[in-house]
Amino acid sequence: MLCLGVETSCDETAVAVVEDGRRIRSNLIWSQIDKHQKFGGVVPELAARCHLEVISRLTAEALEQAAVAPEEIDLVAATYGPGLIGGLLVGLSMAKALSLAWQVPFVGVNHVEGHIYANFLAHPDLEPPLLCLTVSGGHTQLVLMPEHGHYELLGQTRDDAAGEAFDKVARVLSLGYPGGPHLDRLAQTGRPTLMLVQHDALAGTYDFSFSGLKTAVVNLVHNLKQKGEPVPAADVAASFQRQVVSILLDRAFRALAATKVKTLVLSGGVAANSELRTRFAAEAEARGVKLYYPPLSLCTDNAAMIAACGYFQWLRKGASPLALAANPRLRFEPPLVGAGKNNP
Repeated sequence: MLCLGVETSCDETAVAVVEDGRRIRSNLIWSQIDKHQKFGGVVPELAARCHLEVISRLTAEALEQAAVAPEEIDLVAATYGPGLIGGLLVGLSMAKALSLAWQVPFVGVNHVEGHIYANFLAHPDLEPPLLCLTVSGGHTQLVLMPEHGHYELLGQTRDDAAGEAFDKVARVLSLGYPGGPHLDRLAQTGRPTLMLVQHDALAGTYDFSFSGLKTAVVNLVHNLKQKGEPVPAADVAASFQRQVVSILLDRAFRALAATKVKTLVLSGGVAANSELRTRFAAEAEARGVKLYYPPLSLCTDNAAMIAACGYFQWLRKGASPLALAANPRLRFEPPLVGAGKNNP
């Protein structure tokens, strides 16, 4: 079964064709980074206009690269939230139009759930039950997945997402946009010896908080500049990154022990971070846990993960109504066997 996926939730226009939810036939991404760099972040109206300019052409190219004709597509899937409303409307409208024109079912996909399915594309042997840590610019969540389409939210950020904190710290250090990759590279040259925050206020839970760490960096940099002292940017980056990864590591492996699940998957843009991958791999090996994460091309927003998720969703629930509306604040809080266990 061939599913065409569309992803336009932020600043990347993406269209993909995926076979049976596992095999990527094409996966095209048109990045807008150069359009937003001078603003230091994504401008929603500009992002929506850029999506409009390229989505038709990108769809044609995705079909061509997959070597399939429109009449061979069996299903169309698109992100309907969360994300920037203008961008969501572009992709959702395109997918619905294709569904009507090609007379095939349409499925609306939760962007956060889509990130989880990037791992099923990268690892053909992967099957639930598993624990997933999604770490991106807008989301940080720890989710138990006993089977396809069934989830239990164990913990999530109470303020900034990890990727958002990375970008804001990178901006304070004048590293450019997008900040995460720049900060990761700089951190590799620094010493993680600065104790930015003394106390983990959410220790013992599965929830996350990164605003305190971000604020500590902001205050440190501003204080040094006011005194006319040099900012040890590499050490600040390394110390910030070390503390963020330590918090993620603590929550994930305590949850694995509590649930007795032996498979951990990482997803989202921050899953590309080098220290996160290295430390999680070492801890997984020490504890006998199977660790999976996508290649770098599937960590960031892409349409292949939306097509894969859409395929498995269609198998369980069938098509979505064409009246499905874009939801920029769509939450991923599935009510399976409990609403979350933050006090193990």
